[in-house]
Amino acid sequence: MKRRIRFSIVLVVLALATCSIAVAQEKKLKREQLPPAVEKTVARESQGATINGFATEVENGKRLYEVELTVDGRSKDISMDRNGNIVEVEAEVAMDSLPAAVQDGLRKAAGAGTIGKIESLTKRGKLVAYEAHVKNGAKRSEVQVGPNGEKLAHPE
Repeated sequence: MKRRIRFSIVLVVLALATCSIAVAQEKKLKREQLPPAVEKTVARESQGATINGFATEVENGKRLYEVELTVDGRSKDISMDRNGNIVEVEAEVAMDSLPAAVQDGLRKAAGAGTIGKIESLTKRGKLVAYEAHVKNGAKRSEVQVGPNGEKLAHPE
């Protein structure tokens, strides 16, 4: 009986720890909570777009701010540092708008899975990868290929 109680306590502690880590990863913000330099970048980048929300998170020890946009019916997430410098852009793209080599690379990486949403990943102003959300039965995953459809040495 004691063993069962201890096991239950351990499970509760692990569940609480997991929840606190998830909460610490990304925190929703209101626009008025953004640093002035971030607000300036948001004002410039969101022209003609619908703003869906703001968030902040610490990534690799650095605080980033993110604005979630919809541009021409497609999602676009922009991550910035405290000074308003754009660090990363994830922009939804249509499969048929991609070069044939990228389409082939994504299909190969997805295997038997069904490709859903596809995003271009741009870091520090340079296109570094394309990422596709893949569904294979009940399993969901993401696959990435390089800007020319090549397999990446490591995920971006």
